[in-house]
Amino acid sequence: MKDPLVLGFVLVVVDVVLWRAAFPRHDTVRLLLRLVIFALLSALLFGSALSPFTPAPWPESPGRHLAAQILEVSWWLIGARLLTLSLDAAFRSRHWHRERLFQDVLGALVFLAAVVASLAFVLGLPVTGLVATSGALAIVLGLAIQSTLSDVFAGIVLNTTEPYHIGDWVSVDGVDGKVLEMNWRATHLLTAQGNIVIVPNAVAAKTKITNSSRPVALHGVSIALQISPEERPATVLGALERAVTGSSIMLQTPAPYMLIKKVSINSIEYEVTVYIDDMSKTIAVTNQLYDLCHRHLAAAGIELWPLGVPRPPRRDVADSRQRLLSHVDLFRALQGEELEALSKRLSRHEYEANQVVVKSDAVTDYLMIVESGVVSVVVAGPSGPVESTRLGPGDSIGEAGVLAGLPVQAQITALTRAVIYQLDKADLTPLLKSRPDIGQQMCQLLSQQQDSLRKLNAEVPVPAGTEHTVLNWLREGMRKLHDLTT
Repeated sequence: MKDPLVLGFVLVVVDVVLWRAAFPRHDTVRLLLRLVIFALLSALLFGSALSPFTPAPWPESPGRHLAAQILEVSWWLIGARLLTLSLDAAFRSRHWHRERLFQDVLGALVFLAAVVASLAFVLGLPVTGLVATSGALAIVLGLAIQSTLSDVFAGIVLNTTEPYHIGDWVSVDGVDGKVLEMNWRATHLLTAQGNIVIVPNAVAAKTKITNSSRPVALHGVSIALQISPEERPATVLGALERAVTGSSIMLQTPAPYMLIKKVSINSIEYEVTVYIDDMSKTIAVTNQLYDLCHRHLAAAGIELWPLGVPRPPRRDVADSRQRLLSHVDLFRALQGEELEALSKRLSRHEYEANQVVVKSDAVTDYLMIVESGVVSVVVAGPSGPVESTRLGPGDSIGEAGVLAGLPVQAQITALTRAVIYQLDKADLTPLLKSRPDIGQQMCQLLSQQQDSLRKLNAEVPVPAGTEHTVLNWLREGMRKLHDLTT
């Protein structure tokens, strides 16, 4: 067992087992253990006339001579691998640890040097002739794999200049996605549709790259709208400004802006740009922005219809009030005549910017429907007042008060100049008495809304100890408030 060849191969086998089994699991501990094994192997070889810097001994014994050559070559290859891992652990940056290009290129260079050294020292081959032969072979291979080499060198340029890192949201060659991997050949992008797109490094190095993750926590979202040139631009821009005010998930700094992009005889193109702090919000914010713009444009009297089609007639005030009521979920089961009767009982109220509409301790028994403007709803949260939502044209609040006499439990403030219609509870009583089924549907819908409010610490005031569900409690409150028969 004292034979250096046997001991040497035992150490090599142990190193290979640790490498293949990935044991220990911690990379640094495993590297240190492999370095210790390599040090023992080096001490064994240099102390037993098996130096990797000299040709293998025992030429008179072909079997032992070949085994010695294999052991010495293995020393060079293992040393090259451990040198690569050590340099990788000592000098690579936090971002490079997740990128494979430099590790692959550095490993290839170190292994190439180890192979040349082993051929020269262990096998005694003439390096100059080998280099000349390999140079000619390299030219042939270079011509054969020209595109692959282009990707490799382009990858080196990309990793050196660092236009993006793993996890960044980028646009490369017209492909938008999140960077998942960067290797010696290509960049892997995960698109919003869940697909993996592989962009060759040579293509990425030549094309325009847009990195949406820089600067950090600041991303722009833009939408374009084409409006009839008959509409005054100042009116359109005012409606769009109120639309961006209606969202609480968009950043206020930098301020959103809107501008006229292009004017033609058929339309005027407007662009609205807002900012968000997370690219994952892009789809939600874009959809919300289109919805808000549509609602505020309609509230400003700007009817949206296909360009080139004759303008439809303007709705009169009565039709506008019925249309406003039909947007309220509480009244979605009502028919035309019922909506018309309720619309005649709506009262119109105007509020200036920053004016309080309802105080947090006020008890209201009327429904509020926003016709135009933006209204903020603030509820009491665990750590203080919290803005729960912002209301825009077609939104309503106070359903619980007009149906069952429950307080709003929120402070309502106009963020912009606003027009709000109110419907008193007494005006709803005739409808509930003539249509009991409508009242049941309203209670069911309202109970679902109250479940959502409780998540914001705005709980329904159900008396302690009651075994009634929220739906039953609302039904009981409705019967008492509107004097309905059971």
